[in-house]
Amino acid sequence: MLETLALMGQGFVNALVPVNLLAMAAGTTIGIVIGCLPGLSAAMGVALLLPMTFTMDASTGLIMLGAIYCGAIFGGSISAILIHTPGTPASAATAIEGYQMTLQGKAGKALGTACISSFFGGLLSCISLYFFAPLLAQLAMKFGSPEYFWLSIFGLTIIAGVSSKSMVKGLISGALGLLLSTIGMDPMEGVKRFMFGQSSLYEGINTTCALIGLFSMSQALILAEQKIKQRARATKFSDKMMLTRKEMKQIAPTVGRSWIIGNLIGILPGAGASIACFLGYNTARQFSKEKEKFGHGSIEGVAGSEAANNAVTGGSLIPMLTLGIPGESVTAVLMGGLIIQGLTPGPDLFVGETAKMTYTFFAGFVLIQFFMLGIGLLGCRGFAQISRLSDAILIPAVSVLCVVGSYAIHKNFVDVVIMMIFGVLGYLCRKFDLNTAAIVLALILGPIGEKGLRRSLALSGGSPAILFSTPVCWVLIALCVFGILSPILMNRMEKKAVEQAGGDIPGETGDDPVRTSD
Repeated sequence: MLETLALMGQGFVNALVPVNLLAMAAGTTIGIVIGCLPGLSAAMGVALLLPMTFTMDASTGLIMLGAIYCGAIFGGSISAILIHTPGTPASAATAIEGYQMTLQGKAGKALGTACISSFFGGLLSCISLYFFAPLLAQLAMKFGSPEYFWLSIFGLTIIAGVSSKSMVKGLISGALGLLLSTIGMDPMEGVKRFMFGQSSLYEGINTTCALIGLFSMSQALILAEQKIKQRARATKFSDKMMLTRKEMKQIAPTVGRSWIIGNLIGILPGAGASIACFLGYNTARQFSKEKEKFGHGSIEGVAGSEAANNAVTGGSLIPMLTLGIPGESVTAVLMGGLIIQGLTPGPDLFVGETAKMTYTFFAGFVLIQFFMLGIGLLGCRGFAQISRLSDAILIPAVSVLCVVGSYAIHKNFVDVVIMMIFGVLGYLCRKFDLNTAAIVLALILGPIGEKGLRRSLALSGGSPAILFSTPVCWVLIALCVFGILSPILMNRMEKKAVEQAGGDIPGETGDDPVRTSD
C-alpha cells in the first residue's frame, strides 16, 4: 500500500513537468477540434497523431494520446448543441436536449453544462482507474501460457461481437485480423510466413501503419466519395456558460449516476461511449423531478449524456492496461501506442521502472480533465466556428497527415504503401459493415494467442488438456462464451435506449450513416 501511494505521489510530480503539461494542453485542444468536426472520430484522431509521439518519452506520448481521447469525446457535444449534428457518436443523445436549449437562446448554458459534466464524469472515472487497475494487474500476474491464450480469445470475441451489428461479421473481422497477424517470421521456429520477399515484413505488419490506414485514411476515402455538404452555421451565443449554484446542485445527482453507468460500460470491453450516452440520458430522465422539460431543453439531459460518455474514458483504460483487452476502438489504438513504445499491456506495466511511467500517465489523465474544463469553457466560441470546416479542406488535410505520419515512422516508403493498403481495406470494411477495431485487435492479440497456444502444447507434449487445467482457464472460457453472446444483450440495450430517447437521433439517420461512425 505504501509503495502504491509513493508511486501515485511520484506520478503527479512527474506529470507536472512542463513538457507533460504542454502535451496535455496541445492534446486536449487537438482532441476538441477533432471531436467537434462531424465526420471525424476520437479513434481516427488518436491514430492520425500517433506518429507524433514516437520521439516523446513514453509517459508524455501516452498523456498526449489520452488528452486527444478525452478532448474528442467532449468536443462532439459542441457541434451537437450548436448545429444539431453530433461530432462523435458519443454525443448523439446530447443533441436532443442541447439543440433545444440553443433554440431557446441558451446555447452558452448548454455548452457550460456539457463541459462541467464532462469534467466531473472524466475526473470521477479516474478513481476506478487508480483503484481497480492495480488489483486486476495482480490477478494477471498469475497467468501462464494457457491463460494468455484464452485471454486473447476473450478479447477477440468481445470486440468482434459487440462492436458490429452482426455477430457473424464481427467474427469475420477478427478472423481477417488473425490472418494478417501471421505475416512475418514464425515466433517459435523463425520460419518466413507470407512475406512475399519483403524484408520489411520481417517483424510483421507495422501496427501504426495499419491503425492510420484503417481509422484515418479509410475515413478520408469515405468522405471523399460523398457530395461535399454545406455545414450548418453554428449558432452565435451571448449567454453565460457558467452554471449557478442552484443548477450545479440540480445536475449533481445526475452526474453521479452517469459516472457509475459510464464507468461500468467502459470497463466492459466492447460497449463504448455511444451506448453510455443514451443510458446516462435515459437514467437522467427517469430520476428527474422535471420530466416535462425533457425533449424541450433540459440541462439534466445534457449532463446525463456528457457525464456518462466521459466516464467511459477512465473505465475503458482498465482492461486495456491490465489485460490487454481494449474497451473500445480508441483504446485499441492506444494499445498500439503502448506497443510501439516497447511496452506490453498487462501486469508488467505495474511493476519495476515501468510502474513509474504508468502512474505518471494516471496522474496526467487526472490533470487532463482540468485542462479539458479550462480549454472547453474558454474556447467554446472559437471551436464552434471550427465545426463548420468544410470536407473540401478536411479530406486533403487528413490524407496528407496519413502519408507524412506513415513515412515518418521509419522513413520508409513501404510503410506508406502498407498504410494505403489498409486504408482501402478499412474503406471496404466500412462498406460491408465489418469491424475495423476487431481487425486491429486481432493484429495485436493474434501473436500473443499464438505464442500462448504453442508454448502450452510444447509444455504438455502436445496434449490440449493443459488449456483446461486451471480454474482461471475455465473462468476465461466462460467469459469467451459471454463475449460471443453479449451482442444480443448489447443490441437490445442500445435499441431500447434510442427508442426511449426519442427515436431518430441527429447524425444517426440513414441519410448519412458514416459521418459519425467509430
